[in-house]
Formats: sequence, structure tokens, C-alpha cells
Amino acid sequence: MDKRPNIKKRIALELFRSIKKNRAKLHELRTLFWECTLRCNVSCRHCGSDCHVSASVPDMPVEDFLKVIDDITPYVEPNKVLVIFTGGEALVRKDIEKCGLELYRRGYPWGIVSNGYLMTRERLDSLLASGLHSATISLDGFEEAHNWLRRNPKSFEKALNAICMLAEEKEIIWDVVTCVNQHNFKDLMLFKDFLIEMGVKRWRIFTIFPVGRAATETDLQLTNEQFTWLMNFIRFCRKEGKIHVSYGCEGFLGNYEAEVRDSIFQCNAGINTASVLADGAISGCPSIRANFHQGNIYKDDFIDIWNNEFKPYRNRQWAKKGECADCKMFRYCEGNGMHLYDDEGNLLVCHYKRLVDS
Repeated sequence: MDKRPNIKKRIALELFRSIKKNRAKLHELRTLFWECTLRCNVSCRHCGSDCHVSASVPDMPVEDFLKVIDDITPYVEPNKVLVIFTGGEALVRKDIEKCGLELYRRGYPWGIVSNGYLMTRERLDSLLASGLHSATISLDGFEEAHNWLRRNPKSFEKALNAICMLAEEKEIIWDVVTCVNQHNFKDLMLFKDFLIEMGVKRWRIFTIFPVGRAATETDLQLTNEQFTWLMNFIRFCRKEGKIHVSYGCEGFLGNYEAEVRDSIFQCNAGINTASVLADGAISGCPSIRANFHQGNIYKDDFIDIWNNEFKPYRNRQWAKKGECADCKMFRYCEGNGMHLYDDEGNLLVCHYKRLVDS
């Protein structure tokens, strides 16, 4: 498959450009991440935040985050804003349910991203009783590959138990997310069948960008040929229709656009997505470098920052430099995901460049 968009795809990309511009202009908040902790109960090789059992930044009090929610409520439709608890590992906090219940009372749907290690039947029931709307569990291949990545011998078993429990629940939306790397790449076809047997309906796949611990772990990176094969694998799975597979919101994919995801690529950070980080920083998504933070809830009004800042997110012309300067795809890509820039504002990964023509 030629990675360059064909005529039909280019027409779709051109039409989507105007949609993207309008979205940036309106910047309607639809997803709000709360990095509720930097503590974690495992020590994953690919952790972008380099999280540990204890954290140098203390957990933000629930009351501080709820103040942000109360401040934005007059300006949004709560039922259209999904609040996602992330970390670290969100479930190390004992008061997630307290915050979740308050969000539920205010009309906000909320969810968690978790490694599943602490997801017992009792904990899941408690979360559900507090209004849990969605959940994402990480499962990174079969036991050996998953435990290698998570650096914990019980991690696979715990994640599997969490998935089994979620598979029994009909009232919430949930999915499994997999980090594809050299240790699980060769088993993806078998792993897909395994997930289907487990009752998984939604499977999100992503690859690693070199930040945090991942910057020094060469086994986490796919070759360009493997990356291209992965895109073709996702296309195949989507056409097969046995499980809803999608590639993460990581980057522009040329002729694969709208074939490996439900929509054409747009980095939604600062457009429809914002984050409140553990130290109070206001950002687009939790993975973005500190030089792109726009304010802090402890000294700024969140809604004022959201409406009047985030300029680098909503006008990406500043990114037309380096390898992007003369790229014909920039009009569609706009410099890839915001999380893929280093502290100097240089692009770390170009997904389009990684694709190999077959």
C-alpha cells in the first residue's frame, strides 16, 4: 500500500481541514484528564512520567479538583464532558469514589485508566456505585510479554482478572489498551483471538514514543517495517469485524487515515481535551511536556486559561520547521501530536515518515 494519500483520501483530508479549523476556533471541552496521582504500584518500562510507589509531587486533594469542576460548570454541558482519572495508577488513591460520586452528582460522566492490579470485585462494585462510566485496562500481550513490560510477575494475572470482571458489566463502556513492542509484536494475531475469547469488544493499540523511561528502552521501539505491518494488521482486523480495533491518537498516517481509526487524525489536546496535572498544571493532555503547559489551577482560573491561552495548540504554524518545513503532508498533519515534541519544541517522531511503501 502506498503511504501517500490517494485522490479519494486527499479529498477527505481537505474537507477535514475545515472541520479541524472550526473545532480549534470553538474549542469545546469534551475530555478532561485529572492526573490524580504520580504514585504507582508497578514500574513500567515505558512510563512517560517515570512514576514510583511514592511520588515527589503529593496527590492533589479532591476538593482542589472539584473546585475546578465547579468553576467550569457554568460554561460547559456537564453530560458532554468526560472526566478521566489517570496517574500514576489512579486506583492507589482510596478516595477515587468520593470524587467520582461528586462528579456524578454534578452530571459529569467519569472514567479511569488503570493497570488493573488493584481492581478487586469489591473495588469495582464501589466504583460502579459511585457512578463509574468508563474504564481502560492495560494488557500488553501474553503473560511473559506483559510482565516484562510492567516489571511485575503478577501484573498479567491481575489485569486479566480486571478484564474478566468488566466483561460481566453491561452498564459501562470499557476497552483494553496494548503497547506494541518487540516482545509482543510477533503474537498480535494470536493475542487478538485471545481478547475476543475474553469478551473484549474494544481494543486500542499504541506504539511508544521515546520519553521518560522509554527513551532508553530499545526493545520498546518497532522498526519502520514492523510499524507498517501493524497498520495493515489493524486495517485487517477492522475489516474482519470480530473486534473493534483502533490505533491510538498518536500521529498522522497518510493513506491509512480513517482506516485504522474511527476518524481522520487530529491532535485534540487543547482543542477538545485538557488536563489538570498532579501539581496543578493546566495542559492539553497528560503526556505533553511542561514547556507547553498553559497555567496552573493554584494561581489561574481554568476556564480563563482554556478560553484565552492554548494558542500553540490551536494554531500549529509554529511547528512548520525542521523536517516538517517542506513536507507536503503538513497541511493535514500540522506537525503530529503535541506530546511528540521535546523540551526545545523539536519533533521526536514522525509517523508518516515511518510508514514504508509496499
